[in-house]
Amino acid sequence: MTVLPGAEPYSHDGSGTGVLLVHGFTGTPQGMRPWGEHLAAQGYTVRVPRLPGHGTTWRDMNRTRWQDWYAEVDRTFRQLYERCDRVFVGGLSMGGALALALAQDQGPRVSGLVLVNPAVKFEDWRVRLVPILRHVMPSAAAIASDIKKAGVTELAYDRSPVHAAHSQFVAWKNVIRDLPEVTQPVLVLHSPDDHVVPASSSELILARISSADSTEILLHDSYHVATLDNDAPRIFEESVRFIERLS
Repeated sequence: MTVLPGAEPYSHDGSGTGVLLVHGFTGTPQGMRPWGEHLAAQGYTVRVPRLPGHGTTWRDMNRTRWQDWYAEVDRTFRQLYERCDRVFVGGLSMGGALALALAQDQGPRVSGLVLVNPAVKFEDWRVRLVPILRHVMPSAAAIASDIKKAGVTELAYDRSPVHAAHSQFVAWKNVIRDLPEVTQPVLVLHSPDDHVVPASSSELILARISSADSTEILLHDSYHVATLDNDAPRIFEESVRFIERLS
């Protein structure tokens, strides 16, 4: 399957501090690359994998499930952990949910989490219909490129694969159930004006994790894909500050 130009994984070898960045549902490493390059410029070892089914076609993604996406996150983390003294994990949207799942599984081997508009719930009533709709409607309207900054576009699908979306919602149930198992330091940055994921998703995470060290930062000048939006520099700077403090 041909990978879309710009959707390729990003990798940089640096210091003994590693950072794994995970993109969102129907997105690609393009949405995380500026963040990854900023971290690389600080000397960190950085990995931004392309999740299975992403960066090709939405039909291809409909043949994958959350276990496939998580397996790639887990594989990349294990490789980083072998070469680095400590590993931090950052995620955007669904990437935040996968980062939480990794923290639940890997425990103290994950040194800290940086979550940007993390997705573990929707408030749209139509989500309840997805288990039925997936059998008759293979795709739905796109949720990509929710960006306030003019002239910036997220490299993502123009349709949302419904079978894959259903699998994402199944994963959320597991992540929410196990949120108390998250004890690592957590930095949550979220946009009050997000047209994809409600603020209650971040609020739920912060309310249920067991982390003694948790910080919430509001991104008032960005929409959902904040890593490409007006607040991107603040995300980059706050994540470096977070990593430096814990390293």
